[in-house]
Parts: sequence; structure tokens; C-alpha cells
Amino acid sequence: MKRFFYLLSFLTLISTALIAQEQERPGPKPAAETGEKFRVGMAGYSFVKLNDLDKSLSIMQRADVHYLCIKDFHLPFKSTTAEIAAFHAKLKEKGVTGYAVGPIYMKTEAEIDSAFAYAKRVGVKLIVGVPNYELLPYVDKKVKEYDFKYAIHLHGPDIKIYPDAEDVWDHVKDLDPRIGMCLDIGHDTRNGKDAVADLQKYISRVFDIHIKDVTGKTKLGYSIEIGRGVIDFPAFVKMLRTVGYSGVCSLEYERDMANPDMGIAESLGYFRAVIATTK
Repeated sequence: MKRFFYLLSFLTLISTALIAQEQERPGPKPAAETGEKFRVGMAGYSFVKLNDLDKSLSIMQRADVHYLCIKDFHLPFKSTTAEIAAFHAKLKEKGVTGYAVGPIYMKTEAEIDSAFAYAKRVGVKLIVGVPNYELLPYVDKKVKEYDFKYAIHLHGPDIKIYPDAEDVWDHVKDLDPRIGMCLDIGHDTRNGKDAVADLQKYISRVFDIHIKDVTGKTKLGYSIEIGRGVIDFPAFVKMLRTVGYSGVCSLEYERDMANPDMGIAESLGYFRAVIATTK
């Protein structure tokens, strides 16, 4: 009888310990960082239809993304010092760093002045911008004044300026070397270019990258989840390593933007899988 009691007590103790262990066991964790020179981030424009910083950061946290290119709908140009500090504190709570601002469209010298002053107040040294062609000499002047990098966002065939990487290069190659491009591989592809080849050719002026996939190599092509379109992502990732790119590859998700959670997760999952399987 005593032996039975000891056995029952032992089994009860083991059962209690297992239950406690199960309760303390953390849930599934996101994948670790990729271990590459480049980092994975989000372009703030992906959240334009949410227009809610808390929701945006929640999506980033669940997707294990720690770098954000800041758009003005999250942090307005006229934000006060206190508002900027509160913004950064909120990002820090979610493990996110704002690494750049933009894209910012600039059609006057006054708008360029405003953008550089804004970036300085925000505390970043990279502006993703879209200046009118005739304003590039003024951008050159401001880059020298502030010692910032300025990445021109290319837009494919949708607008008249900066349709692809070659066009940006042609306009900046003789300017200050801190003026370069945000290589949007989707728009570059939609203008009939090879984004992988352009990354290699223009790497000295590639300061930021927007990743996305597209359905075709013409203006009719549209954004789609990474892995479903025409861009060769294994070749692109291999080229990132070949050229030693050390900036951020930010997903700019432009499909179902009112409900981007699933598409962002699918796109980043595919991108990370390509990174892992091409090592």
C-alpha cells in the first residue's frame, strides 16, 4: 500500500512538472535575422491605407522586421521635437529603427529645404526623394551642407521622371557621390530593365532598395506577392552578396493595401526562404 502511495505521489509530481513546463514554454518564435550584410525592412508606404502607426508596427513585430523607412503620414513634416521623440520611443518598444525618411516628392527648392530639415530633426541621414530634374544641382548643394545620403526613388513608366536605374545613374553620376538611388526592383522591371544586372552595374550609387514582385516587364505589370511574379529573386539575392550590399532591402507591398498582413507575411517568408536556400 505504501509502495502504491509513493508511486502515485511520484507520478503526480511528474505530471505537475510537465504541466508547469508546458505553461512556461514560449510560443513559436520568428525566424532569426538572416546573417547577411544587408538587412530586411519595410517601406512605410506599404501602410498608407492603414494610416495607423500602432497597426503598422504590430504587423512589423509579427513579421520580425526591425527597420522602417518613415513616411510622413506616420510622422508629419511639422512634427515637434516632443512628437518625434514619442515616435522613436514607440518604435523602440516594438524593436524597430527608423533608418530613413521618404519617398518625399520635391518640386521646389523650398520643399528640398523642408525635407533636409525634417530628416535632421528626425535623426536619420538618408533621404529617399524624388526631385524634379532641374533641382538636382540644389540637391547636390544640400547634400554637401548636411552630409546626408540622398536616394532617388525610381518609378518605372508611371511618371515622367526617373523611370529606371539607368535614368537615375545618368542624372547623378557627375554629382556628389552621396546622391544615388533607391533601387525599386519592381518598377525597374516594369520599365523593361533587368534589376539584377542594374544592381551590379550601379551598386556604387545604390543606397536603398525597395523589394517587390511584379506580374510583367511592361507598364501593364502590377505588384504582387514576392515569388509569384517575374523577378528572379534567387539571382537577385546572390547579386546582393556578390556586390556586398550592406543597406536595407525594404518590402514595399502594394497589393490589397487595406489588409496587407497576409501578403507581407507571404512576401517576407519567400524572400527569407530564398536567402536561406541560396547560401
